Amino acid sequence: MADIASLGDLRGKRVLVRSDLNVPLDGTTITDDGRIRASVPTISELSGAGARVVVCAHLGRPKGAPEERYSLRPVVGRLSELLGRDVVFATDTVGESAQAAVAGMADGDVVLLENLRFNAGETAKTDEDRAEFADALAGLADAYVSDGFGVVHRKQASVYDVATRLPSAMGGLVRAEVEVLRRLTEDPERPYAVVLGGAKVADKLAVIDNLMGTADRLLIGGGMLFTFLAAQGHEIGKSLFDADSVDACRGYLERAEREGVEIVLPVDVVVGKEFSADTETAVVDADSIPADAMGLDIGPRSAALYAEKVADARTVFWNGPMGAFEMAPFAAGTKALAQALVDATSAGALTVVGGGDSAAAVRQLGFTDDQFGHISTGGGASLEYLEGKELPGIAILTKGTN
Repeated sequence: MADIASLGDLRGKRVLVRSDLNVPLDGTTITDDGRIRASVPTISELSGAGARVVVCAHLGRPKGAPEERYSLRPVVGRLSELLGRDVVFATDTVGESAQAAVAGMADGDVVLLENLRFNAGETAKTDEDRAEFADALAGLADAYVSDGFGVVHRKQASVYDVATRLPSAMGGLVRAEVEVLRRLTEDPERPYAVVLGGAKVADKLAVIDNLMGTADRLLIGGGMLFTFLAAQGHEIGKSLFDADSVDACRGYLERAEREGVEIVLPVDVVVGKEFSADTETAVVDADSIPADAMGLDIGPRSAALYAEKVADARTVFWNGPMGAFEMAPFAAGTKALAQALVDATSAGALTVVGGGDSAAAVRQLGFTDDQFGHISTGGGASLEYLEGKELPGIAILTKGTN
């Protein structure tokens, strides 16, 4: 797959960069700038080469029309700080403001377009419905660089279609993500432990299915663990539960036993009567959750067990928190697991935090990115890669008109 060097001398050329700037906001305050920081090296590389860099990205899920709460305006200041240069903000995507901003660029300048998803053509389902917007985006540039790993699993105008219209290359962030994921799927160093958490077990079933033939052990936490406990016949009280996935979970437990894959479930959980930081909590055995309580974190014995299962691993992939980490009474399991990954990293293991809530959790709990082998910027894209799916935004870079 072509990298930036394949685009030749970029001085004076307009380069459209698809970045991932979909950061969490509290009003207009950025609460985690990890994705902005991850986008900076490629933008800096292009700017330093004299390119006129046109950055495009999305934020949230607007419905194809402008919504102020989803404006990328709050990102401009932080991006400027990190780049060490002023970034011009275009108040539309391909309209008068964008065209004027691009026309006024000098070599090395950086422009950020407004939220791509303010245009319905960005996320339209068919090639035909995306074509007009893709043409307009491509018209702003002479070359295209794909550097938003968090969206490469989406067949969208700025991710897929533009790459068919311009000389295209993979940015450093996307290349690094793909290289790490290949290490997880193509002859990983063993033992290979995968930790899966988060709320919905249905979102992870395909990953479990595909990893069953690759990983040595699967550690299950988060809201999804209770469907596994139900599959074993245990009382789960008011815990999060996916009745439609019980049979699948039971099947995976049976298959794991047949194929020698270790599925590790909690031995104790932290429960509360309500989903609230103020609820009364207790630690109970995983097979003895009271009927009037809900599980909200793995318990201390489980945290120690999971740390033990990670300690001797040479490769670890983690996607999804162990509990409702946003609330202090239910953050201990996720924090313990994060520390176990830090320790494994220090011992020489490849540790990968699979984006999304996991990345937000480790930062919120006081860990730094450099304590892990790799923190992905794309949870959904990482999971689809591990499911064995083709990612459109990666595939087109190998098939495109370069």
